[in-house]
Amino acid sequence: MPSPTTTRPRSVPARAVRLALAATLLAAGVLTGPAPAQAAGPYERGPAPTTAILEASRGPFATASQSVSSLSVTGFGGGVIYYPTSTSEGTFGAIAISPGYTAAWSSISWLGPRIASHGFVVIGIETNTRFDQPDSRGRQLLAALDYLTERSSVRSRIDSSRLAVAGHSMGGGGTLEAASSRPSLQAAVPLAPWNTDKSWSELRVPTLIIGGESDTVAPVASHSVPFYTSIPASAEKAYLELNGASHFFPQTVNTPTARQMVAWLKRFVDDDTRYEQFLCPGPSGSAIEEYRNTCPSS
Repeated sequence: MPSPTTTRPRSVPARAVRLALAATLLAAGVLTGPAPAQAAGPYERGPAPTTAILEASRGPFATASQSVSSLSVTGFGGGVIYYPTSTSEGTFGAIAISPGYTAAWSSISWLGPRIASHGFVVIGIETNTRFDQPDSRGRQLLAALDYLTERSSVRSRIDSSRLAVAGHSMGGGGTLEAASSRPSLQAAVPLAPWNTDKSWSELRVPTLIIGGESDTVAPVASHSVPFYTSIPASAEKAYLELNGASHFFPQTVNTPTARQMVAWLKRFVDDDTRYEQFLCPGPSGSAIEEYRNTCPSS
């Protein structure tokens, strides 16, 4: 029999000893494995967000669109629906968007596929008349959401509990009206909003207002800023003012607007806290004149 000093190699029993010791310690609770990854929120859609993803001309979802005839709907003037083509990640939140005074949806239509490509169903509406005031536009936004969730051909893709509104100019004023009358909405994004009502203390919907520093149609000092100030902090709110921007900044592709708008919708419609980093502390740089927020979001 070989002597202990000639036994080959010693690593096997040493490894066995280590394994036995580790098993004992694990059983005793002294050692633990790596902490499990935090569970994703039930409405998270798409990859982890980055600045590059938010600033790209399209998000991670392929989209399609379909027109909605004014003859087939009630309460608004028809429009265009944009939606993700894949349903592998489940249903999506939805947002209705209104153009401004005398304008058609085509004036801000770049927002439709841009937002939809981040995992939303979007309906860009035509209004009943080009001259509809904010209260009427607010009702039309809600009618469009009801159509989307109840009668549209894409209704099976939508989670009707996760809805939002947005709009430009009088459509932005209508966004505030819609959020005021339907507090179950998850988010509102008025763009250069115009409204004769300056107080929105009753608002409870998380609201992001985006204004232009050089707006002479709805100057921020008499529209966006008092709107923002009047909304209670408990509602969750933010105000983004674009450096040198006119009233018509949403009518051409505007990356700071798209980035913040998508981040806001993802955070509050999808309850996706991965986007909190883009809201708190928020955007900065030469394109941004000012940013305010009720950080951190609850």
